[in-house]
Amino acid sequence: MLPQPSPFDQHTIETPEQMSLHLTLAGIGSRFLAMAVDTLIQAAAGIALLVVLGFLGVAGAFAGLRESSLWVLAALVFGAFLLLFGYFAAFELAWNGQTPGKRVIGIRVVKDSGRPLTPAETIGRNLLRIVDQLPALYALGVLVALLNAQNKRLGDFIAGSIVIREGTLGELKPIWQSASTTPPPLGVSGSSALSVEDLILIDTFLNRRSMLTPDVRSRMAAEILERLKPRLSVSDDGQSSVESILEFLVYQRRAEGRDL
Repeated sequence: MLPQPSPFDQHTIETPEQMSLHLTLAGIGSRFLAMAVDTLIQAAAGIALLVVLGFLGVAGAFAGLRESSLWVLAALVFGAFLLLFGYFAAFELAWNGQTPGKRVIGIRVVKDSGRPLTPAETIGRNLLRIVDQLPALYALGVLVALLNAQNKRLGDFIAGSIVIREGTLGELKPIWQSASTTPPPLGVSGSSALSVEDLILIDTFLNRRSMLTPDVRSRMAAEILERLKPRLSVSDDGQSSVESILEFLVYQRRAEGRDL
């Protein structure tokens, strides 16, 4: 079993519903391992790029194209920039805060609020790698991360982001259970669009609902569902309670077995 994280390894979010969500921060070691995996992929892609551009340059020389070497050099510089910086931004945009390295290690970039970064924030965060990697091997980025409790590098401060362990949701073992006689809600779908914060919020409410008074419990459940509705498809069949819908969303998301 993995050791339990200390309070210093956690990031707490206070939600509008007055509930505290705890996300486990990725350590510098995890981020370094993810970077190592990504660097290997970048190196392999770089070698492939050199081979292709070298072939084109030789072909152009044999064809008597005097400017072929300049085009090859320009393509090499542009390709190197895309590999060094566009690689991270492109994957984090497509994979909701993950690169291949982060996916292998099980970590993810999110905003301080737990929500996904916007495209502009993702691009800005990764452009700051130009500074974070100075003077070499991300020395400045590592130094900054060591000097703050959330392991943030400069790019994270600019984007307002943190890197969390993907196992955060998996560690939330639900102590609540749906009644076996309750049928699944009809006309409810879209759980794959929910964020880390959304699912932890639902889980936290379901685990603590027995401690709430009936009116507070009912109001809070309705507020949570109302907050999620823009990302869901919910048609009210008049048969399902709000809490059963929330339970179904969590079960459905876990049953998919997909990354957040």
